[in-house]
Amino acid sequence: MPFSRLGLCQPIVQALSALNYTKPTTIQSKAIPVILEGRDLIAAAQTGTGKTAGFMLPILEKLRHAQAQKKKRVRALVLVPTRELAIQVAENTAAFAKNLPLTCLAMYGGVDEQTQKNALIEGVDILIATPGRLLDMYRQRAVYFEEIEVLVLDEADRMLDMGFIDDINQVFDRLPGDIQHVLFSATLSHRVRDLAKTVIQDPDEISIAARQASKKNIEQWLITVDKDKKSALLSHLILENHWDQTLIFIETKHGAAKLVSQLEKRGIAAEAFHSGRSQAVRAKLLADFKSGAVKYLVSTGVAARGIDIEALPRVVNYDLPFPADEYVHRIGRTGRAGVAGEAISLVSKDNFKNLCMIESRLGHLIERRVIEGFEPKKPVPLNKRLNPSS
Repeated sequence: MPFSRLGLCQPIVQALSALNYTKPTTIQSKAIPVILEGRDLIAAAQTGTGKTAGFMLPILEKLRHAQAQKKKRVRALVLVPTRELAIQVAENTAAFAKNLPLTCLAMYGGVDEQTQKNALIEGVDILIATPGRLLDMYRQRAVYFEEIEVLVLDEADRMLDMGFIDDINQVFDRLPGDIQHVLFSATLSHRVRDLAKTVIQDPDEISIAARQASKKNIEQWLITVDKDKKSALLSHLILENHWDQTLIFIETKHGAAKLVSQLEKRGIAAEAFHSGRSQAVRAKLLADFKSGAVKYLVSTGVAARGIDIEALPRVVNYDLPFPADEYVHRIGRTGRAGVAGEAISLVSKDNFKNLCMIESRLGHLIERRVIEGFEPKKPVPLNKRLNPSS
């Protein structure tokens, strides 16, 4: 089914064609008609499934016949958990709307607020914002909410994990009562559903299963290795296989800095990407990683939200994530736009419970490979639920 059959106007379809969007993904084909009809929606969809276009394209279609009427007003508000995701969604929106007379703005902390205030003066059609900075601007009377027609909560689960519930509720309390609500989340957990119930009375619901989100063009495999050998193994894989651009996930900021130092001692130049680094540094690192100037980026899971590189060849789980849905979210950074990718996990015995949860969520065992010289002294058992003969 082409995008034109979903009720999108020709200027939007032409912009999509220029971006090589040939046909809608599952989440897009399901979400776009619901949002166009003005119904409230809660949806579960992982990174890499095309969720940004799933909510932004119908919003552009709905807003395209008019613009913000008053100064400091916005017509559509998208709340996101991180600066990087705000920038990514704004960039995508600008590309989708290039043939429309609509404006968008990314608003987030860590940078000078005056530039953002100036951009709001004449009004903005679509505002993509982190909750804290949005409330700061509201309290300073730099932005008003009475013209908002639709609210999107993107990555609602991550916003809850990051402790934004109070900020989100404060935003809800200040919004008009008759707007459309759209909520996207990697999973529809009890916490996410409880959040949705505070503002959404009778929503449509869409869920893209984890097995669908775990795309076939991503080759997944793992290596069992003792914990104290992980950095040496990673260095071996990079050098032996001549890996180029690689996104490496790790759990903590301290761990990211330590791993970068260990790689450097083995002649591998890598950079750490985490919330402890300034916005200017993070923006520079992200630009350098996208351009290939930085080949190896070691990132915490929270900071990585918003990293969107169309042809990223591989991701490495240096640490296995928890919960299991985060694994699907992480590997969705590769294998985009139909390009093949690979996801490699380094798994030690202390990761066994996490591994079992991930494999159970996927519905299959992840292929195991052995690297000579790195055989673990503490073997990692097989998941008995998926391998009863073990």
